[in-house]
Amino acid sequence: MNKKAIAPILLATGLSLVAAGCGNSNSNGNASPSSSPADSPSASASSSASAAPSDKKVTINMMHLWPEGSSAQQNKIVNQIIKEYQNEHPNVTIKQEVLENEQYKSKMKVLSASNKLPDVGMTWAAGYLQPFVEGNLFAPLDDLLQGELKDKFVSGTTEAYAVDGKTYALPLEFNITPVYYNKKIFEKYNLQVPTTYAQFQDVVKTLAKNGVAPIALGNKDRWTGSLWYMYLADRIAGSQTLSDAINGKASFKDAGLVQAAKEVQTLVDENAFNKGFNGLSNDEGKSEFMNGKAAMYMMGTWELPNFTTNQDVPQDFRDSVGFFKFPTVDGGKGNIDSWVGGPGVGLFVAENSPVKEEAKSFVEYFVKRWGEQSVTDAGVIPATKVDTASVQLPQLYIDLLNEMNKATNITLFADVQMKASAAEIHLNQIQALFGKAVTPEQFAEEHDKAIKAGQ
Repeated sequence: MNKKAIAPILLATGLSLVAAGCGNSNSNGNASPSSSPADSPSASASSSASAAPSDKKVTINMMHLWPEGSSAQQNKIVNQIIKEYQNEHPNVTIKQEVLENEQYKSKMKVLSASNKLPDVGMTWAAGYLQPFVEGNLFAPLDDLLQGELKDKFVSGTTEAYAVDGKTYALPLEFNITPVYYNKKIFEKYNLQVPTTYAQFQDVVKTLAKNGVAPIALGNKDRWTGSLWYMYLADRIAGSQTLSDAINGKASFKDAGLVQAAKEVQTLVDENAFNKGFNGLSNDEGKSEFMNGKAAMYMMGTWELPNFTTNQDVPQDFRDSVGFFKFPTVDGGKGNIDSWVGGPGVGLFVAENSPVKEEAKSFVEYFVKRWGEQSVTDAGVIPATKVDTASVQLPQLYIDLLNEMNKATNITLFADVQMKASAAEIHLNQIQALFGKAVTPEQFAEEHDKAIKAGQ
């Protein structure tokens, strides 16, 4: 652990979070229908977790996507916050339903169709959020931003959860997406951290030649492969071209974007990914990296706990994990300090919850406590500002936090930006591209059709 003074987590001057207006975001979580028979008591316009507790018995159903197995540190903090809240509010019981990412997404679709969302749940920003707002399923939470949480969030985070001037969820995380690598494997084969794409390809070829899977990938979930395409598109065509194509202002037939799709298939041909990657879930793919069978793994900084603070992961492995920024491409328009990332999951309150005001009070409390605990207890980068000047933090966390603060651009995940129908086609095309079931030109054509149809 290293002690280092860090200013409050603020986005660097000029950083641009590229998102399509109120874009779409994908949420993973299972919510059980609210089961409390009690009607919500009247409450002031500004809900506060510190308000005098009521004697009325209240049950708040919460659904989230941090299972104990794959997200041990986050799960631990959720349980701790719930325990503290229930101790301070003895009339309130918080019931949890916990699902892994893809199960969560599926259940959100089912529950929203019958308007039986949990009282409190998790959502992504932008495009994923928008259909729920349009269906009047999420309650506005702007009043919470005027209470204890006023001016507590990193600039650009709550805005990603706003539709038509109202905020419908409060973010818990802010993420960028590095390439993690196993330093011991790199040392064994005398490999250097690549800064150019040509160097990266040499690393891939050396590892593959020696029987080591260069990259861990579980592309059954599809968004994992999207990260690779997005970085190649950013580095070759530039972040603005990529953003314009996602927003329908440009075409995916742009030469740089088509070249990015070709590079994906070149990596497949070079055996860059672990065997069977297109049929493996993200957790299955990640295990290849965690078990030392693959040298690299690209994923958001929500994985930091597994590489820093998670005591269930061997210390020897945690000490061996480093990261690098996606390399620049010779002749490309991208900048090495341009990242794929953005706000992570946020908490929503169901509009039809019979305990809506109590649920909002819990969300306010949860967000505040999460910001305080997630840094030191889990090594998560929160969406709220944190002054970590006197806090003991792992060096990997400090280094990535510093990278976030000097980023020149952060492009929001493509499937989060896109409207739901286009996002689904994008994800299916990503899997087809990696499986070489479509050509790069067909990939571009299908994207243009999908985005045009959704406008």
